[in-house]
Amino acid sequence: MTPDAAGMLKDLKVYAPNTDETLFELAYEYSMTAHKNQERASGEHYFIHCSAVAKTLIEFKLDLPTVCAGLLHDVIEDTPITAEELEKEFGEEITTLVVGVTKLDTLKFTSRDEAQAENWRKMMLATAQDIRVILIKLADRLHNMKTLNFLSKEKQERKAYETITLYAPLAQRLGMFQLKSELEDLAFQYLHPSEHNTLNSKVTQITKSREKVITSFKSVLGEKLKATNIEHRILGRAKTLWSIYQKMKRQEKSFEEIQDGMGVRIITPTIANCYALLGVVHTEFKPVSGSFTDYISVPKVNLYQSLHTTVMTSGGDLIEIQIRTEEMHRTAEYGIAAHWRYKTSGEAAGRDEHLEEKLNWLRQWIEWLQDLKSPREFIESLKTDLELHQVFIFTPAGDVKPLPAGATPLDFAYAVHTEIGMMCVGARVNNKMVKLDYELKSGDICQILTKKKSVPKKGWLEIVKTARARSKIRHYLREKGIVA
Repeated sequence: MTPDAAGMLKDLKVYAPNTDETLFELAYEYSMTAHKNQERASGEHYFIHCSAVAKTLIEFKLDLPTVCAGLLHDVIEDTPITAEELEKEFGEEITTLVVGVTKLDTLKFTSRDEAQAENWRKMMLATAQDIRVILIKLADRLHNMKTLNFLSKEKQERKAYETITLYAPLAQRLGMFQLKSELEDLAFQYLHPSEHNTLNSKVTQITKSREKVITSFKSVLGEKLKATNIEHRILGRAKTLWSIYQKMKRQEKSFEEIQDGMGVRIITPTIANCYALLGVVHTEFKPVSGSFTDYISVPKVNLYQSLHTTVMTSGGDLIEIQIRTEEMHRTAEYGIAAHWRYKTSGEAAGRDEHLEEKLNWLRQWIEWLQDLKSPREFIESLKTDLELHQVFIFTPAGDVKPLPAGATPLDFAYAVHTEIGMMCVGARVNNKMVKLDYELKSGDICQILTKKKSVPKKGWLEIVKTARARSKIRHYLREKGIVA
C-alpha cells in the first residue's frame, strides 16, 4: 500500500473503524491502473485528481462506497472501462454513484448549451435518487478549481462562471457553507482577477489590525457571557473575499466602508441558550438597527439555522455575531453531508427527517425542471431556484414562504398551493393591490385573490421565476393544447 493510500485509510478509520480495507485498496489500485497513462493539464499523473476527490469526501466523513466512487469517478468517462466491467468488480452501489457523475457523450449534442443542460439534468436525477452523487461532483469540482491555472483563459472563465452560478449555489442550497465559500473565492480570482487581487491585498493588510479588534472583543464578550453560567464557546469568523466583493457592489460602497468583515460565532448546546445569550449580547453591546435576523424560528430552505445580529464595540467597530447550537453549527459546516453521516451511523435518528426533507425538495424540484424542454431555459431555471439571496414572504395567516430574490405574487401563489396559483386573478401586498409581476421583498404580506373559473395564461411564463410555478403553468397549457 502506498503512503498516500495508508494515510487516507487511517483518516477514514477515525470515523468508520470497521472500514473494509480490501475494498478501499482495490478501488485505489484499480483507479490508479486505469489512469496510468493519463496526465492532467498540469503534467501531473491523472490519478492525483482522483485521490484528491476521495480525500475531500473523507473530510466530509462520508461512507466507504462514496470514497471508493470518488477514487473511481472518472474511470467510465476517461478510460475504456465500461459500467458493466465496473459493476463486476465493485457491485451496483459504487457503480451507480460513478455513473451518476459521468458526463454524457458530448458528440450527441448540437450545442454546448444543450450538453451542459442535459448533463446537469442527468446528474440531478441521479442526485434525487442518491444525494452522494452531488457530493462526489462537488468534491470533483473543488479540486478542478484548485488546479484551474493550468487551463486556457477561455476554459478558466467558463468553468469559473459555471462554478459561481451553479456549483456554489448548489453547495449553499445543500447547506455546505464551507465548500460554497471556497468555490466562490476560487472562481472570483478567474472571473475578476484585478478586483480579486486588489481586495486580497487590502484584506491582508487590514487583517492584523482587525484580528486585534476581534481578539479584544472576544475577551470582553467572554467575560460578559461567563457571568451567565450558560455553556458556550466563541469562535472568530472572517468574511470571504467574494462575500465582501458582493456586499461592496450591492451597497455601492468601497472596501473601507464595509465595516462588518469581522464576526464571531457563539456555539451553545440548546435553542433556549441561543435566545438567552442573544439577550445578554444586546444588553451589553449596542445592536445595529435592522441587523437582527432569526433563522432559528424561520430556517432557510437549506435547513440553515442561526441567530444573526451586528453590534458596535466600544471602539466603534461593527462585529456580526451568529448564535447557534452545536447541531446547527455542524449542519452549517457540512450541510447535507452531515445529515447523511448521521443516517449511516444510526446516530440521532431524528435527523433522518432533515435528510428526507432535503431529498423530497430535490425530487420535487427535478420533477418541475423536467418540464423544461429548452436547454437554456433549464439552466436559467436551475440558477433561479438555486438563488443565494432569498426573500421571506408571509401569508395573511402568518405562514412564511421562502422564495428566490425577484419572485412575484404568482410564484408565491404556486408556493402556497397549486390550485391557488391556477385560480389567481390578482394580489394584495401589504394591503395594496399590485400587478402579478410585482417584485416581492422580504417581510411582505401577500394575499392572493382567486376566482373559481380563472385559468393560467401563457403570458404568465414571462412573469414567474420559480421552476415549480413554470412547470405547473406549462403542464396546464399543454393539456389545453396551447403550445408552451
